Amino acid sequence: MNIPVWFEVGSLVVLVLILIGDLLLAKFRPHIPSTKESSLWVAFYVGLALVFAGLLYLFAGGQYAGEFLTGWALEYSLSIDNLFVFVLIMAQFAVPRRLQQMVLMVGIIIALVLRGIFILLGVAIIENFSPVFYIFGAFLIWTAIRQAMPEGDHEGEVQRENFIVRLLRRRIDISDDYDGNKLRTVVDGKRVWTPMLIVFVAIGVTDLMFAIDSIPAIFSITHNSFLVFTANIFALMGLRQLYFLLGDLLDRLRYLHYGIAVILGFIGIKLILHAMHVNELSFINGGQPIDWAPDIPIWLSLTVILVSMVVATVASLIASSREKRAEKASISE
Repeated sequence: MNIPVWFEVGSLVVLVLILIGDLLLAKFRPHIPSTKESSLWVAFYVGLALVFAGLLYLFAGGQYAGEFLTGWALEYSLSIDNLFVFVLIMAQFAVPRRLQQMVLMVGIIIALVLRGIFILLGVAIIENFSPVFYIFGAFLIWTAIRQAMPEGDHEGEVQRENFIVRLLRRRIDISDDYDGNKLRTVVDGKRVWTPMLIVFVAIGVTDLMFAIDSIPAIFSITHNSFLVFTANIFALMGLRQLYFLLGDLLDRLRYLHYGIAVILGFIGIKLILHAMHVNELSFINGGQPIDWAPDIPIWLSLTVILVSMVVATVASLIASSREKRAEKASISE
């Protein structure tokens, strides 16, 4: 079975309308969402993704539904890593908490545009140069190693963003204070940009770096551009609410980067095995496919992604609870 064109077009129209509604809500109703509100929104978007998978199963078959679910779980896991950088950016530029919804929403729109471009490029490259999977796999394994290293935290990424921010400050006039969610304001009779512009640029650079990591990863799950794009949309749509839901919990997820490293490493190995399975390089096995190299099934990929995130999260919370108990014990003594 193939995915019907009417289903693809209808799905994209509905998703765009939801994103526009979400953007308007963040713009005209800036506020700090409660835990209950954030929980309901996250549950809504997760439920929406599951309904979409069900519709895919109904109209296109189990193969496409499985690929979407696995791709969505992968992108959702990797997008949580974005949140750590977003926290650093918000703190660095002292973004008022009630304006952070708008910043995150714009960041998500930027991410979708960038990922859309990367997806189109990725599909074109794969169709014309299948050995690119060797490159994708090696890149993801290198990224996994960097992710697992203790010194490979996110502060370095924010520092790299500062270079672009410094260039921006030198070339345009930027006020010291925010003026609501406005990009332009008036200071001493002169029209200037607000710090919101710098925040958007920093978020955009961050999204670009994460797109470079995540798009090659999802191509290990499916080569269907519609599934790749919709998996990214569903993963990013609930990110804004997840940011407020997790809140201070992000600081307690100290082992999450190890879980993400395992996922990236696994996906990298899967891509290299797939490249070997469909090998066309003349200097490897005489340009013939390597028969013993397996194509890792979708169910195994989904299992590794879920187990890695659950183990990393549980281990982080256990370690954090032990530290708190130790601190209370030392204070009582």
